[in-house]
Amino acid sequence: MLTLASDIDALARFGRALADPIRCRILLALREAPAHPADLAEKLGISRTRLSNHLACLRDCGIVVAVPEGRRVRYELADARLGHALDDLRGAVLAVEADRTCAEDDEEGCC
Repeated sequence: MLTLASDIDALARFGRALADPIRCRILLALREAPAHPADLAEKLGISRTRLSNHLACLRDCGIVVAVPEGRRVRYELADARLGHALDDLRGAVLAVEADRTCAEDDEEGCC
């Protein structure tokens, strides 16, 4: 089967979203339930500015969406299947080698 550029782009966007521990924490929190930025920042123990930067990245990747609620904005996963994908990916990685940790990036950017 031929891999399309759009398939590669989609996986690269998902990879970029998962490449940062804070973004992973945001995605896991949003997997549980949609949330307002102030609540997310408090739950994750990070500044609103830092959270805002990560939410912008996740929006740019197409992974989360901002839903206006009057004067506030609520964030949620762009599609419920992303929550299932996070669960499946986490489960698969843990099933393969639960005791592994990813070392710092080497010169080639690989774990």
